[in-house]
Amino acid sequence: MYDLVIFNGILVNAATISYPPIYIGVKDGKVAAISSLPIEGVKSIDAQGGIITPGGIDSHVHIDQPHSLPADSFETATRSAICGGTTTVCSFANQFKDEESIFPAIKEYQGRAYGTCYCDYGMHLIISNTNPKFLNEEMPIMVREYGITSVKMYMTYKALKLSDSEIIKMLITAKGLGVTTMIHAENSEMIDYIIDHFKEVGKTQPYYHAASRPELAEDEASYRAISLSKLADQSLLIVHMSTKPSLEHVRQAQSMNYPIYSETCPQYLFLTSEYLKSHCCAHHEEQPVIDDGNSITIDQEDPYQGAKYICSPPLRESKKELNEVWRYLENGTVTVYSSDHCPSQYDNSEGKKKGLKEDGSMDFSVVPNGLPGVETRLPLLFCYGVEAGRITAQRFVEVSSTNPAALYGMSKMKGSIDVGLDADIIIWYPKGKMKPFKLKNKMLHHRIDYTPYEGMEFKNWPRYTILRGKVVWDRENGGLQKENGHIGRYLRRGESTMGVH
Repeated sequence: MYDLVIFNGILVNAATISYPPIYIGVKDGKVAAISSLPIEGVKSIDAQGGIITPGGIDSHVHIDQPHSLPADSFETATRSAICGGTTTVCSFANQFKDEESIFPAIKEYQGRAYGTCYCDYGMHLIISNTNPKFLNEEMPIMVREYGITSVKMYMTYKALKLSDSEIIKMLITAKGLGVTTMIHAENSEMIDYIIDHFKEVGKTQPYYHAASRPELAEDEASYRAISLSKLADQSLLIVHMSTKPSLEHVRQAQSMNYPIYSETCPQYLFLTSEYLKSHCCAHHEEQPVIDDGNSITIDQEDPYQGAKYICSPPLRESKKELNEVWRYLENGTVTVYSSDHCPSQYDNSEGKKKGLKEDGSMDFSVVPNGLPGVETRLPLLFCYGVEAGRITAQRFVEVSSTNPAALYGMSKMKGSIDVGLDADIIIWYPKGKMKPFKLKNKMLHHRIDYTPYEGMEFKNWPRYTILRGKVVWDRENGGLQKENGHIGRYLRRGESTMGVH
């Protein structure tokens, strides 16, 4: 007899759809059987005709990083994750430029997570120093003993950015070790010049953050990153892509069979730079303040509210630009869909209000970058992508679970509902069967005092989230299942299985 049997649903993997009758048997945390004939379990769940997908993998979250308070802890971020259908997250340990060894930072960061997580978790390493000791001695140990098989590089931010030659060294070393390489691609010199100019002329309100990081900065840096990858003959994932020109560089490289991959995030599908503006004294009694079809609620009494939407790359200018990102998501150019969950409290002098001075003046350049989004990531794409007919359910699974598992060395554990893999499963409501609701931040489970999607309507949400066979979220029966809390495990990951090496 199985521990759990799920039946009467539509089973969706990245390449297949299986219609009822379908029975999924779970034993000892693994998928043990998929049958068209009835099977028995100690417990059973009737999916009532809803879609069943693999648990989400959010491969780009920033949780409780040094110098990032006030933000989410591992406990609150992973709690939020499972309530939105995500069963695995990958966060970032930091290598700082002045540190002699990476291992104290890795151990300290692992200690922050240990025993507190509601979902499974892995770790990437942010690289800011490509010294010979790290490349030749420590990276092999990091891969072999810590199971950290992915690194992130930056082309911007003074404290983190690498030169082109350092990026080439990193790419070549990573190739030899089977390490997945990620890069934040924006032209630092362009951005620094524009910020300095804006400060000189007094344009420092939140909106000018978006203006200071133009499309051209991502366009140029993405092309350069791809060129460096070609030179090193190493695969590359460009993270949080937000523009048509940069995504077109990826598409062209892919068409020539270069292993170049792209990631995008909800903010580049739903939000424009209008949200960074002050909308004080705007009178919109009948219509939303920003009439983009999202019905997002913003504070018209707060001239600084745009700071909530500061992230990098920034929100782009128009709905047309968002639709271009959607197009690359639809046509297969986008490889993974992540949240880039990187929140800080709004109403906190060390959070988003760090850029608001006592005299009321503003400085966008010191505001912490990033938005909360780990819980809303999957429902946004399911409601406005799958149910709206923009993408198939298979494509949803591919970018939100299967491809992240493959790219980051987890395919032997996760990313699909198949016999032998972890029983990480989402059960959605049948279309039209859940009462629609308008999102309020108090409904979410993070430790952040706002959501950028306040007021958006959701017509579906995970009914159940199951982590390794345990029901951790049951929306209609108490929501978060606290008796199954803190069962998240650290994942020692292997080499990518996307054929990128």
